[in-house]
Amino acid sequence: MQVLKLRKKEIELGRKTLITGILNVTPDSFSDGGFFDTPEKAINQAENLIKAGADIIDIGAESTRPNFIPVTAEEEIFRLEKILPSLAKLPVPISIDTYKAEVAEYALKSGAEILNDIHGLQFDGGEKAKIAAKFNAPVIAMHNRPENFTPDGDIIAEIKNFFRRTFEIADKAGLPRSQIIFDPGIGFGTTREEDLTILRRIEELKILDGREIPLLLGVSRKRILGHLTGLEKNERDEATGAACVAGILRGVNIVRVHNVEMISKMCKIADALKI
Repeated sequence: MQVLKLRKKEIELGRKTLITGILNVTPDSFSDGGFFDTPEKAINQAENLIKAGADIIDIGAESTRPNFIPVTAEEEIFRLEKILPSLAKLPVPISIDTYKAEVAEYALKSGAEILNDIHGLQFDGGEKAKIAAKFNAPVIAMHNRPENFTPDGDIIAEIKNFFRRTFEIADKAGLPRSQIIFDPGIGFGTTREEDLTILRRIEELKILDGREIPLLLGVSRKRILGHLTGLEKNERDEATGAACVAGILRGVNIVRVHNVEMISKMCKIADALKI
């Protein structure tokens, strides 16, 4: 059983599926933009997510939905300053969803314990890897295609090669590989068929060059579920749960979701059915 080392405690991976509750403090996130963009609303929602079963709270202060409008690191930090000190006092670890090194360092100094990077440590020449190593913070490293990338071959092989580069960057920065969780990046530059392939074959990502890798699945309310069901984004929680259960039975360790209350119940059944 793998253990992630945090400043306050350790987290076991494999004993049960861990649930990361999504808390976006943005005006424009694709599903819940503007809902929790005041300190009072954000803290209340975080407490609700914990009561519903969240093991981790993942805070996003910049939307990364398709065609998102980037904000500066200063603006992202400004949004976090209002809520992060209070959220860091909650009884579960806080993860910071950012690809900017300055924001990552601010958040880890201010009580966040996990770094969630949509560019898999490959955006800024390894600066975020150095920051994670400085704080010995676990990193959720997501697969993401760079601009103008032309797919060539099997999506699973592509993701594995991406994660090999992530490991190389982590090694150079002094960040232990044991502190890295991989997220295959459903919907980030991938096609509908590629997303389906990832979901069907996600267990193949559990082993990379002989090493067992913890996996996070972030499929909550995503476009692929809309394609399959014809439902609008805020109607996709049952579909999200079905995808999460399928992922858990294929080896996923963590799911990242909006509707924690509903999906935590599904996770309990999936955990009981795992062999």
